[in-house]
Amino acid sequence: MKAKLCLATVVVVGLVSLVTGPAQLLADDFYKGKTIRFVVGLAPGGGYDLSARTVGRHIGKHIPGNPGIVVENMTGAGSLIAANYTYNSAKPDGVFVSVWNSGLVLRQALGDKAMRFDSRKFGWIAAPTKGTPHCSIMAHTGLKSLKDVLATDRELKMGSTGPGSTYDDTPRILNQTIGTKFKVVSGYEGTSTILVAMRRKEVDGGCWGWESARTTARPMLDAQGDDKLIPFLIHRREPDAEVKDLPLIPEVIKGGDNISAYQTWVGSYEFQRPFSVPPGTPKERLQILRKAFAATMKDPEFIAEAKKAKLEISYVSGEEIDGYVNKIMSITPNAKELLSFLLTKPSK
Repeated sequence: MKAKLCLATVVVVGLVSLVTGPAQLLADDFYKGKTIRFVVGLAPGGGYDLSARTVGRHIGKHIPGNPGIVVENMTGAGSLIAANYTYNSAKPDGVFVSVWNSGLVLRQALGDKAMRFDSRKFGWIAAPTKGTPHCSIMAHTGLKSLKDVLATDRELKMGSTGPGSTYDDTPRILNQTIGTKFKVVSGYEGTSTILVAMRRKEVDGGCWGWESARTTARPMLDAQGDDKLIPFLIHRREPDAEVKDLPLIPEVIKGGDNISAYQTWVGSYEFQRPFSVPPGTPKERLQILRKAFAATMKDPEFIAEAKKAKLEISYVSGEEIDGYVNKIMSITPNAKELLSFLLTKPSK
């Protein structure tokens, strides 16, 4: 009897292998001789671009077949062009990967018709970091702290890539909740172009992720005189000298409803600079990319390069991103109403 059971087990295992084995072998062999495109929705020189290029230099060796990696930039509307393209036009073949602003997931949850996608249907590979929104002001304004910013009578211009970005949403939320007088100036392609605008005095400052600012804006943070960039507010406590003692956004916002709305908004920062593939990408290829991304995060050569570039790494898996996206898409009616002002254009 035992011999028959063992034989049956062998037969079952053999049949399963016949069904799944070839598919997995084909998936493992798929990337040999291929080139994977990393399409970044924001301009060269910013945190998204730096992150994609750093990952791209190492992930290929962790993918069976060792494919090549090329990084391209598809800029516009705070990465919305790249997100919409990924969902509606990109081939779901496993060699197209996009990196765009996770804040757009909230815009979809709020009902923004410009978001021509369903966030729950992307194949989320992973994210290399969690985000920490912060705000900085240029020294040429004569302001040095949140107290100064709140006390000034003049309107302060804050550079932005477009709706749905940290640059755009953060100053508007602060206007709504703590009474700042920020005017959002949109249309910049990315962090690098906004930093140039700050130096040219086209804008007075900006709000974006500290994990990006600490690297991409380093020369301005270290500058003297009018060219110095001064952080004055941040989402959570960070160890860097420039921000370790700054006021925290959740602590300066008053009122239960305001705090609840802010916490809903900031949920997308739990997976910053996420890597995704178009809907319909074969699951086995998505799993290969997820496994390779996780291995890259532990790769000593990647870690050394990220450390040298001061690129903050706090890996978030694709499965975790699925959970965060579902949570955002389950936004409560009250939070949706309180954040609805984000869908209106700022007054001139």
